[in-house]
Amino acid sequence: MTRDIIDINDFTILVETSAAEETSVDSCVFEEPLIAVAFYGSGNVNLSVRYGEKQKDFSYTKSMALSFYADDQVEFIHTVSAQKPLRCIVIATAPRNLQQLPHHEGELFSQLLSQLVNPADHYVEGPLFYMTPEIQTVVDQVFENQYQGKAKMMFFRSQMTLLLAHFFGQLSSLNEVTSSSGGIKNEERERLYQAKEILTANLENPPSLTELSRQIGLNSFKLKKDFKALFGVPVFKYLQNERLTRAHTLLRNQDVSIQEAAWHVGYDSLSSFSNAFVQKFGFRPSEVKR
Repeated sequence: MTRDIIDINDFTILVETSAAEETSVDSCVFEEPLIAVAFYGSGNVNLSVRYGEKQKDFSYTKSMALSFYADDQVEFIHTVSAQKPLRCIVIATAPRNLQQLPHHEGELFSQLLSQLVNPADHYVEGPLFYMTPEIQTVVDQVFENQYQGKAKMMFFRSQMTLLLAHFFGQLSSLNEVTSSSGGIKNEERERLYQAKEILTANLENPPSLTELSRQIGLNSFKLKKDFKALFGVPVFKYLQNERLTRAHTLLRNQDVSIQEAAWHVGYDSLSSFSNAFVQKFGFRPSEVKR
């Protein structure tokens, strides 16, 4: 387990990584009460939150964004299995700092996370949702950055602000959907998470919308409508974003050609792949390979 702690203004940034060859368990306790948002990247670790005689378990954490309040009586336990690395970013601040935060972050915490600002227990769970492609891209960039010294601190400062902006923006959108439509039932929400995982696991040969609907047990209309409401993008826009993000990672970190990267994520046409890549990242795939 590697754990970096970075202080930026009145925020504490905790960056945790682990790639275990066999199952390992690691626990973390905060020294003072904190309000935090945790972003889980690749992998799928188990998380247990223990406080007093109570315990909350999360068996699926990949792409999860979890907000919470916790004091020094709360223990966070990660169980990391082989082939399922932990990548987690926690952005935290003490409640006493809320009025001092720049850029109106304190107001956003108070308005959108009021249950955390006024906690009723040692641990209080706030809104939880699965990250949009935009949030996932920022998280991936944090773990893949190679800056050092002052450049690294400047990069982290910008990315943490961007993560919080995306988080509060998505939270506002979800609140609007909940207010206007009565929200998405828990059972349907789980099926939408399943749809997201199916798409992510089958980038090269994804199911059709009809087949995806059949696999998760929702009709196509509800799948399209509620997927966009929950994740912020339509089904196949999400698929395209995942494909291009995966291709970018392949080009940057592995010795593959542009054609091979395109094939790996399901693009038969190199020109279609290149055009989509430029639209998402603002530069051509060949520029990653330089």
